[in-house]
Amino acid sequence: MSKSRVIQSSYHARRFNSLSGYMKTRFGGRVQKLSVDAGFTCPNRDGTKGRDGCTFCNNNAFSPAYCTTGGGVAEQLAAGVAFHKKRYRGVSRYLAYFQAYTNTYAELPDLVPLYDEALAFPGVIGLVIGTRPDCMPDELLEYLARLSQKTYIMVEYGIESCYDRTLRRINRGHSFEDSVDALERTAARGIRSGGHFIIGLPGEDRSDVLQEMRLVSGLPLDHIKFHQLQVVRNTRMASEYRKDPGEFPDFGLEEYLALMVEIVEVLNPDFVIERIAGEVRAGYQLSPAWNVRYDQVLKKFEDLLESRDSWQGKHFIKEPAT
Repeated sequence: MSKSRVIQSSYHARRFNSLSGYMKTRFGGRVQKLSVDAGFTCPNRDGTKGRDGCTFCNNNAFSPAYCTTGGGVAEQLAAGVAFHKKRYRGVSRYLAYFQAYTNTYAELPDLVPLYDEALAFPGVIGLVIGTRPDCMPDELLEYLARLSQKTYIMVEYGIESCYDRTLRRINRGHSFEDSVDALERTAARGIRSGGHFIIGLPGEDRSDVLQEMRLVSGLPLDHIKFHQLQVVRNTRMASEYRKDPGEFPDFGLEEYLALMVEIVEVLNPDFVIERIAGEVRAGYQLSPAWNVRYDQVLKKFEDLLESRDSWQGKHFIKEPAT
């Protein structure tokens, strides 16, 4: 790989900015995320905006088993440490990942003790807080900005799509404008942010996705995470899928990876790519599964980048400042 292409990758000489590379540069070694289910709900479930939730959502499909025992924050973190020690030896630093549902959907006096409990756990050096873009009040951002002066803080927003027609189709209950507003307010306070996107949502084709990524690349994002659409059981989308599976793109692994190469080529090279695909727990997926571990998916993706002499930001066009 030429020197110019290495420069495209800010944290290491791979062909994209990986989370592991960023963590190694930021903290000097591996830092493991530990998922936490702190018992939150969502305004799209409790009646504030709706009661059925997003059409694709079944939290049990992606939450680690150690989060489903009903324990508190510290208990789940301890279970997460035990789980990951079997897989990764020598890891002693962690980020508490508030993952399930909307982890800012409470009053600040109720949120602070949960975040504090996580930060007090041995080895936890920061928080990753998953939330919706319409659930981030300025008061909480001010608190997180103060907290980020002492510890690592990253807010992960479920954006899912840049198209309001898609957001309505999947019953998200917020607009893309809400996402842009939340990202701008977060960046203005110096807090790192991430965005979650689903590739293959109904009504979006290849050209839609690539145009979306060009738009996303101009947003004040630091991290980005991609999941292929996976129709999981016990969701409204599962009912829709059973009635008309033709409405849903059916990406085979090779086709998906080819699209991901195109996505990465137009993506802002400064973004840290956390994931290129998703996984669900065994028995939950209704749509066809790849039956391949994520590490194997990632290896195929990197091999494809190599074979095509491609890299993150290869076709990125930075919009001129206005």
